[in-house]
Amino acid sequence: MRVFTHGIGGSQDLPISLPFALAGGAAALAVSFIVLVMAWRTPRFDAANQGRPLPRAVVAAVDGGWLSQLLRAFGLVFTAYVGWAAFAGPDTLANPTFGVVYVLLWVGIVPASLLLGPVFRAVSPVRTVHRLLSRVTGGRPEDSILRLPSWVGLWPAALGLLAFTWLELVFPEANYLSSVRLWFAGYAVVLLVGAAVFGDRWFAAADPFEVLSTLVGHLSPFGRTSDGTLVIRSPLRNLDGIEPQPGLVAAVSVLVGSTAFDSFSDSLAWVRYTQASTLPGVPLDTAGLVSFSVLVGVLFAAATMATAPPPHLPRRQLPGHFAHSLVPIVVGYLTAHYLTYLVEVGQQTLVRLSDPMVNGSNLLGTADLQPSYWLSLHPTLLASLKVGAIVGGHVLGVIAAHDRAMQLLPRRSQLTGQLPLLVVMVGYTVSGLYLLLTV
Repeated sequence: MRVFTHGIGGSQDLPISLPFALAGGAAALAVSFIVLVMAWRTPRFDAANQGRPLPRAVVAAVDGGWLSQLLRAFGLVFTAYVGWAAFAGPDTLANPTFGVVYVLLWVGIVPASLLLGPVFRAVSPVRTVHRLLSRVTGGRPEDSILRLPSWVGLWPAALGLLAFTWLELVFPEANYLSSVRLWFAGYAVVLLVGAAVFGDRWFAAADPFEVLSTLVGHLSPFGRTSDGTLVIRSPLRNLDGIEPQPGLVAAVSVLVGSTAFDSFSDSLAWVRYTQASTLPGVPLDTAGLVSFSVLVGVLFAAATMATAPPPHLPRRQLPGHFAHSLVPIVVGYLTAHYLTYLVEVGQQTLVRLSDPMVNGSNLLGTADLQPSYWLSLHPTLLASLKVGAIVGGHVLGVIAAHDRAMQLLPRRSQLTGQLPLLVVMVGYTVSGLYLLLTV
């Protein structure tokens, strides 16, 4: 029983006509594109220079001041508390470890980053441990033995995201404490050893949760200009600040593809196929997860490379320059798929956190709270939120891609060069809505 590894609610919760939803979603993207072509003829986003600086007191608190120290301490103490439950608590679904990992961490990181920016970087326990080890040994966190090659980019994080989604969606023993402990032991070893060799730059390249938080955090109101100034600005201007680098397309493709596969793996067609196959379920599900992620990336890369590149930019680099437009789609998919999961199982997790040993304790004072299932009792509202999240994410993606096309593409290709990507995004929208409303 994998209570913590799938979203709650399927098509029975969404009383919306499938043809209406599909046609409406496709039309929303088409109309958005037409409006952009007519009214948005010059680039408007410049994250390197745009934004209103935050007050000096806020900057001082965030950049190494009392707030950053408080967040690091919170991250370390909370991790130790959950680690106590993971190693000393009973191996039952009442153990809060599962809810913390699969709900508060994996799903909760999205709304937290949307509101506050790259919040996981601030609370990351592995960053704090590395900082403490550096201080004990007389070094600095940024000190390294080797320079991290530029071609590495976000490839380690993309593999880490694939590894975590494999644990969540494929591994049949994902709801056993031994599996969670083993995965996070490997996670800590990879990050701490890598940081010892490459310095703390390794975390930004290899920590899957930090990379997810950082990408989503670019849709928050808080960002930095090219000189490091902390500013407040519109989320789409902030989104423009995602730097193209190797592995970026792979990372966002894993996020989109894994969420789509999570829905597809519950479909009657996939269940029948896996049951009728002579191959074990784990290899089949692994192949499905990888295939969905690769398909998302290949379609996106093909669409962005199907236009004439500017003279200064090789065609093969175009996908990385447009990959930021997939981040709103990631947020839309994760919101639609895990909304009730976060709200309802998240409340259950807060209750269980007071009783880490599952012995009737109330250490944090939350054991007597009564979770509310109000959202599931209002299916029409739930349907509207989920469909709106998918369509809205794609519309924002179209806007971000259009502005980048105005920046990069030759004038003769600024319109026609966007059409292949628009077709792919319409395909993403229709596929996402179909899986949402039929599975």
